[in-house]
Amino acid sequence: MTAPALAPGLLVAAPKSGSGKTTVTLGLQRALARRGLTVRGLKSGPDYIDPAFHAAATGASAANLDSFAMPPALLDGLAAEAAAGADLVVAEGSMGLFDGVGHTPGRTGASADVAARLGWPVVLVLDVSGQAQSAAAVALGCARFDARITVAGVILNKVASERHRRLVTEGMERIGLPVFGALSKAAGLILPERHLGLVQAGETADLAARLDALADAVADAVDLDAVVAAAQPTRAAAPAHPVLPLPPPGGRIAIARDAAFSFVYPHVEAGWRAAGASLHPFSPLADEAPDETCDALWLPGGYPELHAGRLAAAVRFRAGVRRFAETRPVHGECGGYMVLGETLEDEAGVVHPMLGLLPVATSYARRRLHLGYRVATLLADTPLGPAGAVLTGHEFHYASVTSPSPEPREAFATVTDATGAVLGPTGHRRGSVTGTFFHAIARG
Repeated sequence: MTAPALAPGLLVAAPKSGSGKTTVTLGLQRALARRGLTVRGLKSGPDYIDPAFHAAATGASAANLDSFAMPPALLDGLAAEAAAGADLVVAEGSMGLFDGVGHTPGRTGASADVAARLGWPVVLVLDVSGQAQSAAAVALGCARFDARITVAGVILNKVASERHRRLVTEGMERIGLPVFGALSKAAGLILPERHLGLVQAGETADLAARLDALADAVADAVDLDAVVAAAQPTRAAAPAHPVLPLPPPGGRIAIARDAAFSFVYPHVEAGWRAAGASLHPFSPLADEAPDETCDALWLPGGYPELHAGRLAAAVRFRAGVRRFAETRPVHGECGGYMVLGETLEDEAGVVHPMLGLLPVATSYARRRLHLGYRVATLLADTPLGPAGAVLTGHEFHYASVTSPSPEPREAFATVTDATGAVLGPTGHRRGSVTGTFFHAIARG
């Protein structure tokens, strides 16, 4: 049987965070979808929020690609699945184009790794505020820094005037890079944000109207035909056998899903379904209990620190989870881990009782950024695998643990960072309940 042809793709990236690549990506995706193209969005890196915006902009499912945390076969399979059902893949980078970790070529987590592996040209978004021809030096550095990739052209962002646009464009002409478009500083391409990134797609008021406004601005300022023409065929071979990112914790999985619990990687849920599991969402904020017919319970990350009072008052939710945990596995990631703990201190310093199923107390009032890849070795049999299994994941939160660190006998796993530095035991396990601050991405 002949494999389906794979659509061409490109990667929208930038030299640094805050350049506008997310809003430009969403504008491109929406504008091209409105032209009648089947567009698929993919996000490089461990971002739980942007794929939901990609899905809203394109009307099709989106996923993450991660060259550090994912085995190459899994990354290829996700890219091939997206490209097989599309006319064009418009992927988005994370941080700066070359920002990664470790020293294994092609496995650093940098967006450039994804572009190189899949053969996608880079469309570079440049925030040109405060500079003119000097922007070309930045673009030239990006074009020459890594011989594996091709920078197809640039989209200028935050252009102050027609004269400013002309001066920047003259610099690009000097180095031979096409300018696909220039977005005015006055365009106001902004989506609301909070402490972990964009306000989630499901919480963004008038999301469709906002996406259409982004598409209008990009269509008016960018040569969409040139962007489409720059895309190149996706180089990804779907593996002979599907790669399961993580084992499903059960056959019927109750999963919390609302504004407090929403950080689940799309590829993880898709992998569970492909393995035959079914997912049964419920809303703790609506004081719903998990489905009693399920055989596993998953509390994802999210923003429980913004809803701690409501969660503490959710009587049916609290009783239902405690009853579930008496006989079946319950796992919490990041925000879910915090809710499984004893208490959660909110930003105002008010301490709220949580489920009390794990001996951990957390505080959002005592904020400190925790960020980075994690390589975890499980210390006991858990819903994510047997003792000794290795998982790759990512940690990104501001909450601090105010209770003592777990003893190895009660910890969920031992972890290292991306460099191999030992970080010690992390998370907790008590009976059938487990939890950790890191979000699992794939088996190691």
